[in-house]
Amino acid sequence: MFDKLEALEERFTFVSEKISDPEVIADRDSWRKYCKEHSDLTPIIDKYRELKNAKRTVEDDKEMLETTQDKEFEEMIRLEMAEAEETIEKAAEELKILLLPKDPNDDKNVIMEIRGGTGGDEAALFAADLMRMYSMYAESKNWKIDILSSNPTDIGGYKEVSFSVEGQGAYSRLKFESGVHRVQRVPETESGGRIHTSAVTVAVLPEVEDVEVEINQNDLRIDVFRAGGPGGQCVNTTDSAVRITHIPTGIVVSCQDEKSQHKNKDKAMKILRSRIYEVMEEKRSKEIADERKSQVGSGDRSERIRTYNYPQSRVTDHRINLTLYKLEQVLDGALDEIIDALITADRAAKLAGAQK
Repeated sequence: MFDKLEALEERFTFVSEKISDPEVIADRDSWRKYCKEHSDLTPIIDKYRELKNAKRTVEDDKEMLETTQDKEFEEMIRLEMAEAEETIEKAAEELKILLLPKDPNDDKNVIMEIRGGTGGDEAALFAADLMRMYSMYAESKNWKIDILSSNPTDIGGYKEVSFSVEGQGAYSRLKFESGVHRVQRVPETESGGRIHTSAVTVAVLPEVEDVEVEINQNDLRIDVFRAGGPGGQCVNTTDSAVRITHIPTGIVVSCQDEKSQHKNKDKAMKILRSRIYEVMEEKRSKEIADERKSQVGSGDRSERIRTYNYPQSRVTDHRINLTLYKLEQVLDGALDEIIDALITADRAAKLAGAQK
């Protein structure tokens, strides 16, 4: 590990010089690339230097203990040495985590898709509740949300809704939300007062650029049609809605929320790129199945990940057996406690896998 850290420190020094080099600054693409690398390396190098300083302190203290005959001074040295040894142990553990391979998608923006599943109207209503939950969580992080496509019901729910989340580290935190979210409550549509169980599927896709997923225009079938709203009312009197079919994969994306056909097409292409990228990533992940086993949750949309129980005000994340009795706060966007626990468990699993 220490050989790798020495090499990283040398690289950090090189990159630090580059971001101050006028020639590099003049080349905006190169400068941004070096700035990103500098930002990624900084926490590792800061922690490594903290560890090295603590090691030097221990070595110096050992030398002083060999020469001093002052009992009071000796006691002070031993206290300082104990603190330094504790710092070394803690920093070494933190460095193991910092050196874990980083998910290349972590810094990307996100496209989330929420679909009502088992439960009909009740599932659609809960899809709207989850949309609100993620919107409030995004607001707490100063992230921006933009609805890309929606299929609302006439009672205020969503059959499905797709939206982008733009902000620093959005994917690194929201990626754990992929899967089946189950709700247990008395439906608003139920007069008998019986508790029903419904399910909603959430997919979290990293937003990708054109250069990351090359789409041959000849592989696309693009249809335009007149947009309609819930209950059949007309939303637009022109053919502004767009449906794009990617023929090789069979992926179909429709967008009709904008009045402009051009804007609907742009949004549909954004979703399409992310879905194709997801297919590519799933294929890659199957080829490295051992790595996938060391992650908390595979991101599989069919995996039941969380239950929201209204009668007991309980939220349970089944992947890490975490139960919180604060349903209202969670639905108001207080997701950090759950997400932080998932990140911790994911890192622990990866560390265990790396040490085998």
